[in-house]
This record gives sequence, C-alpha cells and structure tokens, in this order.
Amino acid sequence: MNTLTLKPGKEKSLLRRHPWIYATAVARVDGNPASGATVVVRAADGRFLARAAFSPVSAIRARVWTFNENEPVDHAFFKRRVSAALAYREEMVSDTGATRLIFGEADGLPGLIVDRYQSAPGAAVTDQLVCQFMAAGVDAWKDAITKALVGATGCPNVYERSDAAVREREGLPSLTGVLAGAAPPEAPEALTTHENGVKYYVDVRNGHKTGFYVDQRDNRLLVQQQARGRDVLNCFCYTGGFSLAALAGGAQSVLSIDSSGEALAIGARNVELNGFDAARAEWRDADVFKTLRTLREEGRTFDMIVLDPPKFAPSAHHVERAARAYKDINMAGFRLLRPGGQLLTYSCSGAIDADLFQKIVAGAAVDAGVDARILRRLSAGMDHPMLTQFPEGEYLKGLWLQRM
Repeated sequence: MNTLTLKPGKEKSLLRRHPWIYATAVARVDGNPASGATVVVRAADGRFLARAAFSPVSAIRARVWTFNENEPVDHAFFKRRVSAALAYREEMVSDTGATRLIFGEADGLPGLIVDRYQSAPGAAVTDQLVCQFMAAGVDAWKDAITKALVGATGCPNVYERSDAAVREREGLPSLTGVLAGAAPPEAPEALTTHENGVKYYVDVRNGHKTGFYVDQRDNRLLVQQQARGRDVLNCFCYTGGFSLAALAGGAQSVLSIDSSGEALAIGARNVELNGFDAARAEWRDADVFKTLRTLREEGRTFDMIVLDPPKFAPSAHHVERAARAYKDINMAGFRLLRPGGQLLTYSCSGAIDADLFQKIVAGAAVDAGVDARILRRLSAGMDHPMLTQFPEGEYLKGLWLQRM
C-alpha cells in the first residue's frame, strides 16, 4: 500500500482536520504512487491520519479525501460526496439557474469546481454542467466523478474547463472539452441562465472561469436592491453581472468598464435580452485604472460604485504589489463617490485575507480624504460553503461601504 509518513509534529493540522499536507511536512513516501493515487497518511509514530490524493510535484503534496480509516476511496465514495453536495444546494439555494454544485474542499472533493447552468425559460439549449479539475486527485478520478454528476443531477451535458494556471503547479496539462453529452454552443448567446429575475448569457467555452461569476449572486442581489434612482459605475464589469442587477433595480444610469470588448458585447446583449432601456447603459472598452483617473478629471461622480477586479495576488509572493493595486482603485473609487454614496469593493485573491483587505480599503479612504462606514462585510453565496477548519476556502471577500 502507498503510504505517506509525516515528520514528527506535523500531524497537528490533520488532527484539526485541515485537508492539505505540504511537501515540507512529509518525511517519506513508501511505494510508488502515481499522480492522483490514493495514499494512506500516517503520523511519525505510525498512527493512521487520513486517506489522501498524492501530487508528486505540488507544494501541496497531498489533499485529504477522508479522515475515516474504514472509508475506501472508490466509485461509491464519489457518488456519496456528489449526492451530499447536491442535497445541500437543493436545501440552501434558490431563485437561481446558476449554482456552484461542488466547491472543492468544502464538499470533500479537494480541487474540484462544478457549476450548473439551468436554462432560462424559453431558452433553446438544455442545462449544462461545467467542471474544473484543479488537483491531481480529482483529475485521476475524472470519469467516476463525471458519472456521479450525471447520475445525481440528471443533467446529461458536462463540459471541462480545466484551463486555469493552478493545474501547472499540479503537473497537469491545460484541458477543455466535452466529458459527457453534447458540447456547449459556440455562440455564447445560445446558452442563457437566470438569477433573481435577471437573465444572463453565459459563454461556457471561452468565458472566465466556468463562464460566469456564480460566486457574486448574493452581492448582485444587494446591488439590485440598492440601485433605484442611482448613477452607477461598474468597474471590471466582465459581461455585466452587476450592471444588469443595477438596471433591474431601477438605476438611473450604469457605466460599465472592462478591457475585454468581447465581454462587453455580451453585456450589451444582456441588456437587450432583459428588455432594459439601452440608453441607461454605457459600455466602455478601456483600462480601469486609467479610466478612473480620467473620470475624476472630467468631474464625474456616482451614487454607487462596484469594484470587482481580477485576482491581483495569485500567491503570497504577489501580496505587496496587489495591496498597492487594491489601494489605488479604492482610493479612486472613494474620490468619485458622492457624499452618501455606496462603494461595493471586492478581492478574490486568496493571499489577501479579510483583515488585510479592510486595512487596505481603510488606507484608501484616508488617502482620498473621505470618511466611510462599513455597512456590511460581503462574501460568496451559500453554495460556496466554508469549513471551519479550512479558512483558505474564503477566497472572495468584500466590503459594502458608504461615504459619510
């Protein structure tokens, strides 16, 4: 049997049920486990700790499948995990056709992301599952997981978007393609989903992540509830998720900025899809950092500003540079915000924790010469559950602020 033995004292995190085992904690590996193979993890004194997926090149040398010595990792294991994840979503998530069905470690399937897009009423294309296999273990069990997903959901169409940079750190190639059923449509407008009464086109093949930012659903609803009569600025807007929510909520005007013309084109089509007044929506293909400065020079101000940038800090090595970028855009946002106006600002960088992000935003307010109150701390929705023993799962953090 393949066995991974830890150095003395390195079992403490596993005894607290943390699911990651770093290479620096490993004393030796017995056997010759392939990438993704299941290994028994033992303490230095030989005690059983867990069964885990082995990754020979990753800094995270193994990811825990189970802490139960009597639970084998087989096809039935994946059926149970997928069924449990689906049951949780069915109980806790509603009013949406876009759901995160599997959220990695939080669902006992480390490294796996699965989003489900259920078609909006009247759409021509059937439902679609989109998967990201981001670690060696789930990659090795891809066929079993795909079958479990189809069986549990009844959705026949499964598409793979395993093209994120993190796979390289696992020694895995970038992969996209059909895993089951029919391929998603070439044209993004052929697949529509919905949430909180708003319809969205989703580009499953070429869009960011799985095609849509499912994690921002609750925060889009917040914008929808607060936008009536406001002039809104949405930065890094992608295909206009927050913009559409603001329009649905009765915003007076929405200026949406992104550096992707293709994404903006989908956003503009989303306005037509929902029957919103196109005159209230302006789409600007531009660099956000430069445009924020230009807007200030023009004397523009807004009642509501959304800052949802891409990941500025992909690892701890990038934290200092990322902190400067976050401070820059938030300082510019505060300066463009009218007194009493609202700023919704986010970081999806796992290396920037919630406390550091709040300190960065607080510093931005000071340097902008404004006072701001925190109305609420923001995070991903209920379909992105958090494990108490795995704080690393809280990658998305945000603040809802008001300029005083």
